[in-house]
Amino acid sequence: MKGLKILRCGGIIGLFLVSIAQSVFAQSGFPQPQMKPNTPLCPSPVLSRLKRHKIRVGETVQSIAQQNNLLPETLIRLNPILKQKTVPVGKEILIPPFNGIRIQSPKGATWRDIGEAYGISSDVLFELNGCAKTPNIVFIPGTNWSSSTKKDYLGLNGYPLPFVAQIGLKYGWQSSPIGQQRLFHSGVDLLADIGTNVLAAEGGEVVFVGQEGAYGILIVINHPSDRQTRYAHLSKVNVKMGESVQTGDVIGAVGITGEPDISSPHLHFEVRTKLSVGWVAQDPEIHFQTLPASK
Repeated sequence: MKGLKILRCGGIIGLFLVSIAQSVFAQSGFPQPQMKPNTPLCPSPVLSRLKRHKIRVGETVQSIAQQNNLLPETLIRLNPILKQKTVPVGKEILIPPFNGIRIQSPKGATWRDIGEAYGISSDVLFELNGCAKTPNIVFIPGTNWSSSTKKDYLGLNGYPLPFVAQIGLKYGWQSSPIGQQRLFHSGVDLLADIGTNVLAAEGGEVVFVGQEGAYGILIVINHPSDRQTRYAHLSKVNVKMGESVQTGDVIGAVGITGEPDISSPHLHFEVRTKLSVGWVAQDPEIHFQTLPASK
């Protein structure tokens, strides 16, 4: 996959998302950090600053949220007990200092991975979560998330091959084994014999099938929660545009069409998320969190 040739639709943008710390603070309704002399360079994690509130008679989710300058959905996402039809009087809930959501970071994810996926500066996330070296339980600030029951951006329900494959070329800036050049690789190359079944990594709608430049024969599937997967260099396809597929459906077969970046037969697999700048590529490996680690 010729990264620099095929990523003009948004992949490289994902790598070069500039820091938007000040605008994020301003637009999300939470205060900008004020450093005082002799204080640590990094504030304590947001999740260590949650207040406890015992629900009183007559209070509602809306009234508690209004008292704390929060959206009701912020409280509900942080306190699942509030999803009940009646507010549980006497129960304690957690109140964050500003709007946002709490997520579990998948194994191997970096602050940049999470920042790109949620459209938040990785520097902002790093500081708001106590400057931890690697993310674990993460607070995502802001209000740019759905109030529906959509899944978090991380994790796929399936895998694009019938087995967990060795990775021939990883995501990110790489030295091409064929072209002897530096390129941005927008996905992972999963080693597999020609003719190996290619599977839908998650259910969704097929939005593209055909020949597409260096991708060769390509299938693109759009999934819920503004997510997309791409399957390239195929030898054949089993689906057509507009078709709905389920996780694990056979959609095609491994091939060597297009312009692969490594000589060994493989499936070039991408995961992208829809941001304001377009379909931005993510590291597919962080979506394989429920599968054995690649070697």
